[in-house]
Amino acid sequence: MLTLHAATADDYRAAIAAHPRLLVDYWKDDCPGCRMLDMSLQKFAASEAAAGLVLLKVKLETVGEGVFRNLGLRQTPTLSLFRDGAELRRLPGFQAPRQIEREVRVWLPTTEPAQA
Repeated sequence: MLTLHAATADDYRAAIAAHPRLLVDYWKDDCPGCRMLDMSLQKFAASEAAAGLVLLKVKLETVGEGVFRNLGLRQTPTLSLFRDGAELRRLPGFQAPRQIEREVRVWLPTTEPAQA
């Protein structure tokens, strides 16, 4: 799983447009749940479901509170799943690695044929 970091709202929009299977992690510094979610994402990255997926990390202190407000984000951490530029699912709060894997398999399945 490739990990990118958005430094601006333009970076955020560009990543959504450029990556057909995108998992976005909205987080901030003083957030214990965000640190726990980061550990979950690290474990999830080793799963088959993470293959070919791009993770975009969007930090409140970097992009600004206005960006979070405009997106309707009410809490951190929050994960969003995007397919072809459209947000399909939003997961507020801490998510365990298995929860992330289940959501990715349902909402962002790979389109490549399975290998025998």
